[in-house]
Amino acid sequence: MALNYALRTVAAKFVPSASRFVPLAATASAGVHRYLHHHQTSAVFAVAGVNNLLDLFQRTSPSLIRRYSSKPSSDESLLRVIESEIQCAEESQDPDQVEEAPQDFPYKIEDHPGEQTITLTRKYTRANNKVEDITVEVHMPDLTAAEENEDDDKGEEEMKESGSQPSIPLVVRVSVKDEPFLEFGCTAYPDEIIIDTLSIKDPTGSEDQMAYEGPDFADLDENLQKAFHKFLEVRGIKPSTTNFLHGYMLEKDDREYITWLKNLHKFVEA
Repeated sequence: MALNYALRTVAAKFVPSASRFVPLAATASAGVHRYLHHHQTSAVFAVAGVNNLLDLFQRTSPSLIRRYSSKPSSDESLLRVIESEIQCAEESQDPDQVEEAPQDFPYKIEDHPGEQTITLTRKYTRANNKVEDITVEVHMPDLTAAEENEDDDKGEEEMKESGSQPSIPLVVRVSVKDEPFLEFGCTAYPDEIIIDTLSIKDPTGSEDQMAYEGPDFADLDENLQKAFHKFLEVRGIKPSTTNFLHGYMLEKDDREYITWLKNLHKFVEA
């Protein structure tokens, strides 16, 4: 009986205290829950903001992202090599060495970026007042043989015979309205022009027809060869013209190479 009385006495004192503790515990639990919920939500929005910022940065500065990537890809390595080559090519250019046409240069130059040839055009009035239309197709200089033999002790004539001098291929067309026209295939060396071929073309003829091309120019009578050289000379195809064209085409080759490299860079970077 004494033990039961003691237990009831302790329980009577403990229950009111426990009843006061429960609301306090519930209040504290709710506060903790609200705190965690608030900060968890803030963290979610913070992470979302960072992700949005990174996405914007990647879209606006892809090259910068690639540059500082910890593991560069093969494309990034290729881009760096192309950029280095562009820099070397631009630094090797000398703006003070741009070729200027000689004072008696009679042709208009048509130079279209991206093409490996240029076209010269002019009109020439004959003694009988007929007007010729002359076009000259100028190709890039052939420097391969010259570079292979630049250290050899060959004389000028020997180099010319072996084809080791720098040269420019030319195609000269001389026409009068719709009449058949002359087409010369030439090779221009420093201070000399060689006529390789001579043919008469019919502007109305079919490409499928096998027209007679005539004999090799070198097989013609020597006086006839000299006369045709004079024919071209009075029309402006002479060493002063071709020497200028050689320097002009070298400068064009440098420009086209840099443009080609930049187009490669754009493709790989895209």
